[in-house]
Amino acid sequence: MAVYFLYGEEDFNIEAEIAKLKQGLDKNFLEMSFKTYDNPKFPDLISIMRSQPMMFGKMLIVINCLDYFSKTFDDKQIKEIESAIEGNNENLDIVFVAALPRDGGKKLDSRKKFFKLLAKQNAKECAAIPTYKTAELEDWVRKQAKSKSLKINPDAITALITQVGNNLRQLDGELEKLKLMCYPDKVATKEMVKEICISNEDLFAFSDFLMQGEKDKALYEYRKLLEKKYPLEILATLQTMLHRWILLKARSSEMGAFELARMTGQHEYVVKLTLQKLKKANLKELVALKKRLTDAEFRIKSGQSFDVEEEVENAFLQ
Repeated sequence: MAVYFLYGEEDFNIEAEIAKLKQGLDKNFLEMSFKTYDNPKFPDLISIMRSQPMMFGKMLIVINCLDYFSKTFDDKQIKEIESAIEGNNENLDIVFVAALPRDGGKKLDSRKKFFKLLAKQNAKECAAIPTYKTAELEDWVRKQAKSKSLKINPDAITALITQVGNNLRQLDGELEKLKLMCYPDKVATKEMVKEICISNEDLFAFSDFLMQGEKDKALYEYRKLLEKKYPLEILATLQTMLHRWILLKARSSEMGAFELARMTGQHEYVVKLTLQKLKKANLKELVALKKRLTDAEFRIKSGQSFDVEEEVENAFLQ
């Protein structure tokens, strides 16, 4: 059928594109007709690309290939990949995915032969919308709300972006909450957003208490956040923020606010404000906190921990 190449920081949009392709599969045979592979070794990659769909019709294969961009395929290997693409089975769709870390300031090397080869296919960059492009973010929220049959006031859209930021997955989750609150015919208002949607300012205040060693206040703020969010959602949001803070803290000595703003996709004023708040923060403590949160998330998702709230709480307060 076709070969696709999806890349960029906005994994929400990447997943949405894959979901569209999955709609063409027979739902009765989904376990056999949809496969995902993570950076397979070269011989396995060629074998996967030459897969033959069975009697259940169309097949969709997703190949996460980000690691391929940190190495180089030789000319012979590139030709083999190109040959596999050209000989693609008419009932097989292949999607190469290179999901970049959010706010990492990284781009794929477009000079690589592998990139140039995939760029000739159905390539689409799923870039994160910078926080300073408020009009673009507002337009996305407006369209996403409409797709959910949700009515939302303009000032509510502005409040939502101010509180949540530019993470489309989180914005989509908050729209789902607002839809439930508005059922059956109400319109989402600014007041509703402030009442039920998590605020990055609240998370920053919570983190400030952690960095200052005021664990009793941090615990109080965490439990307030639990009234609006499931622990893993709080953890995911904080992980994103911590990644950005670590990046800003680590690079602030060698880069100015303007350069940092371009690297992270934030407004220069936001970068300056964040750096001011991070002055007293210790980089090693930020990194250690992020590691504890990552370990906690692994234990929760792997079933090693059954008390999710306590697991996350312990990671915060160690």
